[in-house]
Amino acid sequence: MDKVGLNGVLIGRKSEQEKLARMYKSPKSEFVILYGRRRVGKTYLVHRFFEDKFTFRITAQAKIGTKKQLANFFTGMVKSYPQSNFTDMPQNWFEAFQILSDLLEKHQSKRKVVFLDEMPWFDTKGSDFLSALEHFWNSWAANRSDILLIGCGSAASWMMNKIIHNRGGLHNRVTERILLRPFNLYETEAFLKAKGGRFDRYQLLELYMAVGGIPFYLDNILTNRSVAQNIDRMFFDPTGLLYTEYSDLYSSLFTKFEKHLAVVEALAARPNGILRSELLLQSGLSDGGSTSTVFEELEQSGFIKRYLPFGKLKREALYRLIDPFTLFYHTFVKDSKAAGSGAWLTQANSPKWRAWSGYAFEFLCLYHADSIKQQLGIGSVYTELSAWRSQRSPKGAQIDLIFDRNDRIINLCEIKFSSKLFTIDKSYAENLSHKVATFREETGTSKTVLLTMIAAFGVKENQYAQQLVQDLLTMDALFNP
Repeated sequence: MDKVGLNGVLIGRKSEQEKLARMYKSPKSEFVILYGRRRVGKTYLVHRFFEDKFTFRITAQAKIGTKKQLANFFTGMVKSYPQSNFTDMPQNWFEAFQILSDLLEKHQSKRKVVFLDEMPWFDTKGSDFLSALEHFWNSWAANRSDILLIGCGSAASWMMNKIIHNRGGLHNRVTERILLRPFNLYETEAFLKAKGGRFDRYQLLELYMAVGGIPFYLDNILTNRSVAQNIDRMFFDPTGLLYTEYSDLYSSLFTKFEKHLAVVEALAARPNGILRSELLLQSGLSDGGSTSTVFEELEQSGFIKRYLPFGKLKREALYRLIDPFTLFYHTFVKDSKAAGSGAWLTQANSPKWRAWSGYAFEFLCLYHADSIKQQLGIGSVYTELSAWRSQRSPKGAQIDLIFDRNDRIINLCEIKFSSKLFTIDKSYAENLSHKVATFREETGTSKTVLLTMIAAFGVKENQYAQQLVQDLLTMDALFNP
């Protein structure tokens, strides 16, 4: 756990806390936007970091009209400043922000922290919220030195299009952007230990491959039950936390979310990744600016990732689904007839499970590439990440993670998930030799090529391992801070 912040202790989020601390101590007014997917812990981070340092904080309400949003905002000001003599409730957002600025001017604190949570919900149809926010910041707050305005929201479409990429009065007015991502494995382990969990790291891998590092999901884990029991309860029990989460998740994040779902479903069917042209064909979307926005929103929210194959141009980039929860849902939950106690255990160790666990472990390694770099001792070496797939070999060859280093070395990572030591036999050794030789031949690289094995429990020592593997990492490498 990292003791960073103004108050108390938070698990992980070190860089985010350092940014908030810097903004709090800044000698000028700051406008911070904190965004990220639903239930990733945005509100919790801000509340725990600042605690009693707020000057004014308010949370918008979902699915209510402008009049009720204004009433909610006004009630928040009354509660925050009960000694003030309020008159009539504001009739529009310009009046609301004028009252707020009058109250803040009278406040004696050196730093005035204003937190607008679930900010997209304030912007109801036909309201003047965004214009009033622009006026509040540009004509008043930005001209002072004591305001820290924090806007937070899960609706990625709104946060990116209306604030981050704003082309009007808020263009380039945001002074700090914080994209809050899911916990990594190190933070997940620390979080569950703080809850009293005693899961070993193999169980943590299985859990992460199903639910990812979403704190709200992890907080629902029963530490006196196995990972398999928790997955049963959360996904397959009609009363479970994640039983209907998939349908709620995307609709809460994106406007016209059907397009986002089409992209996700196309990628779920092709876990090795596909080109943009293929993705457009499979998803049924047209090639244009609106579709590019859909891709960007999904990537910013951590659902998909674009990878550039080794030595290829940007137009040849591959898109992959990287969200563990979404992949697990499409593999085991969607259209499944299994339900209730034991539903997950009946599918464990099936051919479908083995295929999924291989893909899911690859995604974990991709997501934790920085941890792998640290374990390889190249954390400070400039490195480009890529993947590679043979275009000419009749036997086929593919490498899912490549570290192309600036010190003239290339690490080709072979990723294998198993519940015991992985054994490289003669047949598999021939396959590995073929991959490395084909990579050298097709890419024409003059750099030194090293084969790195990443296996959950490591690799059994034998003549093939000694001859072929230059670096060996276990699952412990993914748990680095």
